[in-house]
Amino acid sequence: MAESQISSNITRNVTNRFVQPPWRVAVWSVAYSSVLAVALFGNLVVIWIILAHKRMRTVTNYFLLNLAFSDASMAAFNTLINFIYATHGEWYFGEAYCRFHNFFPVTAVFASIYSMTAIAVDRYMAIIHPLKPRLSATPTKVVIACIWVLAVVLAFPLCFYSTTRNLPRRTVCYVAWPHPAKDSFMYHIIVTVLVYMLPLVVMGITYTIVGVTLWGGEIPGDSSDNYQGQLRAKRKVVKMMIVVVVTFALCWLPYHVYFIVTGMNKQLNKLKSIQQVYLSVLWLAMSSTMYNPIIYCCLNSRFRTGFKRAFRWCPFIHVSSYDELELHATRLHPRNQSSMCTLSRVDTSVHSNDPNQGTRKSAKRQAPSPERG
Repeated sequence: MAESQISSNITRNVTNRFVQPPWRVAVWSVAYSSVLAVALFGNLVVIWIILAHKRMRTVTNYFLLNLAFSDASMAAFNTLINFIYATHGEWYFGEAYCRFHNFFPVTAVFASIYSMTAIAVDRYMAIIHPLKPRLSATPTKVVIACIWVLAVVLAFPLCFYSTTRNLPRRTVCYVAWPHPAKDSFMYHIIVTVLVYMLPLVVMGITYTIVGVTLWGGEIPGDSSDNYQGQLRAKRKVVKMMIVVVVTFALCWLPYHVYFIVTGMNKQLNKLKSIQQVYLSVLWLAMSSTMYNPIIYCCLNSRFRTGFKRAFRWCPFIHVSSYDELELHATRLHPRNQSSMCTLSRVDTSVHSNDPNQGTRKSAKRQAPSPERG
């Protein structure tokens, strides 16, 4: 009975509401296509930079790789489909893709934000507890696998209850909850807490402690001669990740607020302008997939060099030997760093303990300065 009433309301109230003037459809098409192009290409370049260069295969970068993969996947499989369905109100893609369409965004967002959370915890352990054991490559991959398993478990109800329905003038894709009004609202509250509020609280606490330590005191256990260089390197990594987290939080906040507010006040769904509001908050949420490569390029010298190499076919992009050294210089084992610094007075390089910074060659060999990274 409830499902029949919902279908009746959709037929009566939604069909005409999705008809938009051509100019508006064109504007939204350009906006969503831009997100798709930038997110897909930018994140694929990030994946290539990490996989193609051994120096980039660090714990932090493995999580960034997972983040880039989830963002690229969501951009490829959901951004354009979301736009088409939200614009026309007609589902053209069959029931199987309907299930995937509702299931995958929650999975990808979960993988994204918990990859950021894992990086925050790793940075916290590296800076606040530097003498405790750190994650190696194999445990990192296990953590990433666990993140995806938990993401699938959380999103499974959307896949299980998703279906299509043929209405008189169109086909719709929706989640047929057993108790639509109650189940839909409660599920979104759970998702908001687990995929937005909880990880942001964890990251807020860890980065606050790390920030106070890096900008307001000394790094515990760090008394090497290269303290200032190491401090700058660690600050840059933390600063980059804070920008990534804040960008994610701002992009997804209106989306979560929209569903909570419309869930509490069903009458808002009948407003003619609600489609434009939804397209706006959806675009902002989907745009979160395209900002990270830009942030990496602007705030990390190695990623910037990687993007230079990816775009070296452009006539105005020049990759110097200095840039090549940034990605290909051999990293020293941490146990050998202090002794290597004393081998020669000529070699004044800074060896960073930060896993994202690696080892620097001497200034006389034209290696990157300790400020870069």
